[in-house]
Amino acid sequence: MEITIRDETNVTILALKGRLDLGTGSAVKEQVKNLFEKEKTMIHLNLAEVEFINSSGLGSLVSIMKEVRLRKGRLTLSNLDSYVQEIFEITQLSHIFEIFATEEETLNSYRAVPVS
Repeated sequence: MEITIRDETNVTILALKGRLDLGTGSAVKEQVKNLFEKEKTMIHLNLAEVEFINSSGLGSLVSIMKEVRLRKGRLTLSNLDSYVQEIFEITQLSHIFEIFATEEETLNSYRAVPVS
């Protein structure tokens, strides 16, 4: 799993590439934990290059979501491959996560929401 991190105004973007499973999910959680230490709680995951996700990967994302919410932050996802989107719909997690079609739409939503 490759993770590219960049800051865009008031949100930190993690672009993920590869498979999201038990091992790589832990790596993503570790990166997010590092962001929390820098007091960054507005987090966006661009999943454009994630071609596979399993229950462990989903569990990692749910765990990240819980931590973000505890810190009164926001977690968004975008650019889901059709296979990954289908997994989110089958598991009903598409109702839990804020999912956008594109990263641009996501960033616009952060601009529209006042930061407290």
